[in-house]
Amino acid sequence: MASHVPSDPMTKSIDESERFRLLVASVTDYAIYMLSTEGIVSSWNPGANRFKGYTADEIIGKHFSCFYTDEDKAVNLPARALQTAINEGKFEDEGWRVRKDGSRFWASVVIDPIRDAEGTLVGFAKITRDITDRKKAAGELHASEEQFRLLVQGVTDYAIYMLSPGGEITNWNVGAKRIKGYEHSEVIGTHFSRFYTEEDRAAGLPMVALNTALSEGRFENEGWRMRKDGSKFWAHVVIDPIRSELGELIGFAKVTRDITERRNASLALEKAQEALFQSQKLEAIGKLTGGVAHDFNNLLGVVMNGVAILRAETTSENAVKVLDSIERSVMRGAALTQQLLTFARQQPIKQELQDINRVITSFENVLRRANNSSTNFELKLGDSLPAVKIDIAQFEAALLNLVVNARDAMPDPGTLRILTDVVHLKAHDVNQLPEGDYVKVVVEDTGHGMAPEIVSRAVEPFYTTKPIGRGTGLGLSQVYGFAQQSQGDLKIESTVGAGTSISLYLPAFMDFSDDLMLEKQHCEKALVVDDQPEVLEMAAELFRTLGYYVIAANNAEDALKILERTPDIEVLFSDVVMPGMSGFELASKAKALIPDIKIVLASGYAIPAITSQHMNVDEFQFVAKPYRVADVVKKLRMAS
Repeated sequence: MASHVPSDPMTKSIDESERFRLLVASVTDYAIYMLSTEGIVSSWNPGANRFKGYTADEIIGKHFSCFYTDEDKAVNLPARALQTAINEGKFEDEGWRVRKDGSRFWASVVIDPIRDAEGTLVGFAKITRDITDRKKAAGELHASEEQFRLLVQGVTDYAIYMLSPGGEITNWNVGAKRIKGYEHSEVIGTHFSRFYTEEDRAAGLPMVALNTALSEGRFENEGWRMRKDGSKFWAHVVIDPIRSELGELIGFAKVTRDITERRNASLALEKAQEALFQSQKLEAIGKLTGGVAHDFNNLLGVVMNGVAILRAETTSENAVKVLDSIERSVMRGAALTQQLLTFARQQPIKQELQDINRVITSFENVLRRANNSSTNFELKLGDSLPAVKIDIAQFEAALLNLVVNARDAMPDPGTLRILTDVVHLKAHDVNQLPEGDYVKVVVEDTGHGMAPEIVSRAVEPFYTTKPIGRGTGLGLSQVYGFAQQSQGDLKIESTVGAGTSISLYLPAFMDFSDDLMLEKQHCEKALVVDDQPEVLEMAAELFRTLGYYVIAANNAEDALKILERTPDIEVLFSDVVMPGMSGFELASKAKALIPDIKIVLASGYAIPAITSQHMNVDEFQFVAKPYRVADVVKKLRMAS
């Protein structure tokens, strides 16, 4: 049996050294070589030969600074690299290096100090790799990313920004700043839900958007969003999830555009189209209605003539009663056809420039009587309104129709308001009306209101929601026809359970003619007060014949309210004995409100009887009933 002969340690060491040399010599992707303590090249592998172009014979014994560019050598980079390796135990860097042929390549360099067993520096190990291709790719990527960044930052019509997986904002472009009003520093790190309305946040819509983007690969929607200043804008929003190459979610890309103007334009177009359709429909109904009304008038004319002929030929009391009944029915039918003709815009009208407030005030007594006693009736008339061109009788009929409809729509008690104002409308703000100034007359009630489908048909002839026998369905039709014939329009706004507001828009005439101005300046206002309707009407007519603009009231309380809101009344003509406040009390309060007002009091009682109850009778002019026009004129001249 052969004895075991131990291997020679020296042989083993040589073998390991040889193996390491063979390993280094076989590496071609890295330049691996040794430097002396002064930086002289002392070994050279095939990888170094391939990268730098030098053979071992050409480079060994030369200083490694020959691989550096002139710029690096000028700042003594080779020496600093060796010193850093000594001080820090390693030098690592990237930079340009030079081949034998003078060409450059981008190198990754590592220099390690080599020390012996006692720790003495004996040289350096240097490893270099050519990473030009990688740098080029990184440079191209950086350029691409920079180009994309500049592109995103240059977009001002879209808010483009990134979100973290949890919805926090991680970057912010110029468009986002312009649209939403926030600076970059104000939003980075905050949650994107800050842009949603309180209602949408309460409903959890921000997280619904992110979850939808995750589950469906994209979220797209439109809705209201908030700017920094608290204003709203209508936004078109797209959210896309962003994933890494491994499919992991790294965030979301969010693109928002302000499309408020586009939405408004679309809504305006829809509104204009709807108004045009409604106008065309009512125009068609109007033509049909007008034709029917004319034919019906002809039939009524035949009936009325027949009644007249029969009345002339009969003396029977019963026959006369029947003819009276027929005649009343014919007259009612004629009134209905007049309303139909007004809707069809075929009713003859006499339009004149009028002060709408004066017309309403003079008609106020009739409007109040048309209401229930439990209704709170309010007038809020605008100041210094321009004139309107209307047929007074048609306007009063339209206003009365609106007041009666409002009364019928309200449970007891309720509030009915009549308001006037001047407004400037843009084209199609109200149906097909052109741009311009309009006097707006509004009748508001606190009634049960109307559903949208009822509002859309409210002005159609014979359409009514009232019980049978309570209405003809022609009231609003007449109002609509009046508005159209006056070159204006009608607008109905109603909410179920909250009441209705109906607005008449009449073209404003801002420039009055000299004649109209003269008439307005010299037509004094007279307030006539009497609790007897027949006496009141005759007194009012008397003052009209004297050239006064007359406002009538059937009690002192209403008269006092008129005086309070109409301070330019020049004459008060009042009965003395009335229920509630007397004429003397009214006169005293009128004098306190309008010191220069002329006051004439009238009564059927003798002056001594009045004097015994009212010691201040001498302060006012007094005329006894029945009076003549001359008596009234004389007292007006004497009134101070």
